[in-house]
Amino acid sequence: MPALISRRHALCCGAAAVAGLFSSLTTPAAQAGWRNPCKGPLPGPLVEHPLVAQTFAGLDPHALWDSHAHLLGTGDAGSGCWVDARMSQWWHPAAVARRSVILNAACVAPDAPSIDRAYVQRLLQLTADFPPGARWMLYAFDEALDDFGRPRPDWTTFHVPNAYAAEIAQRHPERFAWVASIHPHRADALERLDRAIASGAVALKWLPSAMNIDLAAPRLAPFYARLARSGLPLIVHCGEEKAVPGAGRDELGNPLKARAALQAGVRVIMAHCASLGEALDLDQRRPSPCSAFSLFERLMDEPAWKDLLLGDISAVFQANRSAEVWRTLLARQDWQPRLLHGSDYPLPGVAPLYRPSGLVRAGLLAAEQVPVLETVRAHNPLLFDLMLKRTLRWQGQGLSDAVFDTRRHFVKPLKVSPADT
Repeated sequence: MPALISRRHALCCGAAAVAGLFSSLTTPAAQAGWRNPCKGPLPGPLVEHPLVAQTFAGLDPHALWDSHAHLLGTGDAGSGCWVDARMSQWWHPAAVARRSVILNAACVAPDAPSIDRAYVQRLLQLTADFPPGARWMLYAFDEALDDFGRPRPDWTTFHVPNAYAAEIAQRHPERFAWVASIHPHRADALERLDRAIASGAVALKWLPSAMNIDLAAPRLAPFYARLARSGLPLIVHCGEEKAVPGAGRDELGNPLKARAALQAGVRVIMAHCASLGEALDLDQRRPSPCSAFSLFERLMDEPAWKDLLLGDISAVFQANRSAEVWRTLLARQDWQPRLLHGSDYPLPGVAPLYRPSGLVRAGLLAAEQVPVLETVRAHNPLLFDLMLKRTLRWQGQGLSDAVFDTRRHFVKPLKVSPADT
């Protein structure tokens, strides 16, 4: 998810952050320890380091699409993006700190002539360290609506219009594709979906708990039917959401609610593999809480969804995920063709979210690999994120090349029939 970090004070959708992650960043001294060095391109010796070189070994760069990357903007260059004003109000110090951390993660100066332009320019600079053909799927993000289809700015953490995401992707087609976001409660939701498909959207993104979308609601049936006919995948955040509380409907992040979309024949990509927090086990007569990830596991192992359900691995190796999640994703080699690489950019630029030392303690990373990874991150957090995923091992098992062969999930949609219910 990208990334805006509170209900009304966030800048970009992103993965769930540690509770209270930014609340302590209200002094210059505290913020200094979180600072992204924002160094330039990788120096020659680092480019030639074996750990960097092996990152791309065996991969087809043209198949390497980062399936989870965020646009950030304030609308200062006509993008139509907007964020809550409190992020610039000194009497809300935690919100101001959040703004500072996220802008720094994206290497955008707070006083940049245009935050809209500076964000895209830095992202383009980072992509230069990748081989030609690699691309990033940039997310639009719709407003939160109530049950009657009325916009709720008080629930909306941030907004990135479809038109802006499409414009940036069309301007830089060699590096970017775009993902639409359309709230299904809108009266013209189906028309907007048709326009997005005609404009080249490669997927649709929802964050149910923040946007106020009940995945299991019968009213979504026409929308699901249109998605299924088009083959456009639905990227949906399930599990706990700390980064973008929005409407605060945490119960709507239950992975089991995604069955309604799957039963309608929609391809569902569960963002972050529902790897954070708890949800009620709705399959029980008396539902009790369990880990959201265990419900993702259940769905992945149900034969009916073998060709429909996938998971993106953005944010799953952050410090706030459990070692059990890490080890399961590496050990389940049968899942590998259904897992998708994603960075959740710009969050890899927020240093405390990724602590390689914790991965070392969990037995997934060699201690001698950490300095190289950290040095790369100072220059290019996107490359760091990819290197980390390519390096991790648990009992000899790592993420297979199939996890990084993501283009196939978006340019050649699978044609499947709705599963029997």
